[in-house]
Amino acid sequence: MSAGTALVTGGASGIGAAIVERLEAEGFAVESLDLTTGFDVTDPSHWDAVGPVDVACLNAGVLGGPRDPVEIDVDAYRRAVAVNVDGVVLGVRRLAGVMPEGGRIVCTASLAGLMEIVGDPIYGATKHAVVGFVRSVAPTLAARGIAINVLCPGIADTPMLAPEAKERFRAARFPLLTASDVAAGAWAALTSGATGQAWVVQPGREPLAFRFPRVPGPRAGDDGAVGRPPSFLAPDG
Repeated sequence: MSAGTALVTGGASGIGAAIVERLEAEGFAVESLDLTTGFDVTDPSHWDAVGPVDVACLNAGVLGGPRDPVEIDVDAYRRAVAVNVDGVVLGVRRLAGVMPEGGRIVCTASLAGLMEIVGDPIYGATKHAVVGFVRSVAPTLAARGIAINVLCPGIADTPMLAPEAKERFRAARFPLLTASDVAAGAWAALTSGATGQAWVVQPGREPLAFRFPRVPGPRAGDDGAVGRPPSFLAPDG
């Protein structure tokens, strides 16, 4: 008996293919939505054709490059934003309207969404955007009975990592994740019962929910009182 239905974007290779394999092993009927099979995550009309599923892993992504902002190619920059950010926002936009209560979404970001990545600041910017979007939309989706989390893996041995880069990691004795490690992290997020969490995946560690520090609050006014933020942060004030 099927555990339910699922979709995975960028599911043709690398981490996406490993997530497809893991979900199928857990009993899901999985549809891979990939550019190689005609699905463009940056195209709203493609998302309009997506129907309800029980689980969705929004995983499609590309690198941005280069490290020097003077050398940023505008077309490459816009492509990275379109795939990495629009592909998540448009997917969540559609799924929020068609997913049944109890639905679960995981969006793939990166550790680069929690820290700096000097070698590819555009990639880092897009992954920070994904983390912020997921955390911000989680309460609204929770009211609909939908859980959403974001996956933040370290560096993985996938086709996105150039052979010379892999060799440098091996020479430095720095361990790389496998695609299956990241898929296990996605499954941990899907089955956690949590929402709005950023799940860190690192070699040799169990997936864990990242603990964000609290930002400093406002100082008290002349009367010593500090009120709650205004209604633009919460519909009910």
